[in-house]
Amino acid sequence: MPAVSVSDVTVLPRVIANPAARPRRIKSVTTAPQGFEGEGFPVRRAFAGVDLADLDPFIHLDQMGEVEYAPGEPKGTPWHPHRGFETVTYIIDGIFDHRDNHGGGGTITNGDTQWMTAGAGILHIETPPEHLVMSGGIFHGFQLWVNLPAAKKWSPPAYQDLRASDVALLTSADGTSLIRVIAGEVDGHKGPGSTQTPITIVHATIAAGAELRLPWRPDYNALVYALNGKGTVGENRQPVQMGQLAVMVDGDTLVINANKVQESRSPEMDVLILGGEPIREAVAWMGPFVMNTKAEVLQAFEDFQKGLLGTVPADYLPGKPLNRSGDGSKLGGDVKGPDIKNVHNTPDGIQEK
Repeated sequence: MPAVSVSDVTVLPRVIANPAARPRRIKSVTTAPQGFEGEGFPVRRAFAGVDLADLDPFIHLDQMGEVEYAPGEPKGTPWHPHRGFETVTYIIDGIFDHRDNHGGGGTITNGDTQWMTAGAGILHIETPPEHLVMSGGIFHGFQLWVNLPAAKKWSPPAYQDLRASDVALLTSADGTSLIRVIAGEVDGHKGPGSTQTPITIVHATIAAGAELRLPWRPDYNALVYALNGKGTVGENRQPVQMGQLAVMVDGDTLVINANKVQESRSPEMDVLILGGEPIREAVAWMGPFVMNTKAEVLQAFEDFQKGLLGTVPADYLPGKPLNRSGDGSKLGGDVKGPDIKNVHNTPDGIQEK
């Protein structure tokens, strides 16, 4: 698992949890169902079965891969719209191209992150580069959806390009864990991501048999998702393994232990740790749109059909590389593009909370 690594973690700043701090307890552990997205790449739906109130301000999380493609197999998603939230795409291993109709995007690879604020509306495409399609190779990453409060849902679309070299690197008190802070703050150390909603995103690698105690803001929620390996969460050491999500509540320290024996392909345990200040607003969600009311969601679909969310750039017209939308430069109207309700395998009926 390449991501961001260092040859000697002991030279990094150490995160030391207050010994008097209260460890969070485990509210639930769920297993992510597996499925396929876009043109057919495998994903695990990490938030499936978890109440949106426990996830707030997060909406959706896909673990993409880990998969080793044969030549000609790498797949992505076609052009599709978004409104009302942000997407955070973090590539652990492999290469991915993002592009939007406002000129944002680029190529991200091991340890890079692209942060897209959809805001009032955007069209974008996510796909492996042509050379990876030809050669095949390993691909592993995740995409997180972060809700925007009502006051920011109509903000202009924007992109942040976060390189692996920008990530804040820390280690645990005993030097057995590598802690990558992508956004937010851990023990006074800030990640590079600029957040519209107060959140923290951490990717931690925990050595076999080691324990990570991570200070955590008591006003944030806390989600721990096992990317690979096996271990436990909480003081009571509730087991978790690859593809499982733990919701942790009531406290200001997260306790995560990696089992002494790991699989040969995953000698360490990797976890994605998420937390944020709950927005506590009504949520209406269907397909690629996350708004506050059913009427706003239906309006988003209508605006998309009218072409008000924009058009696909001219260099993605039919016959050009990476034009995976089907035909035409305009999505919406009577264009035979993708089923946008299911492009991320998101709800095809309105969910409200």
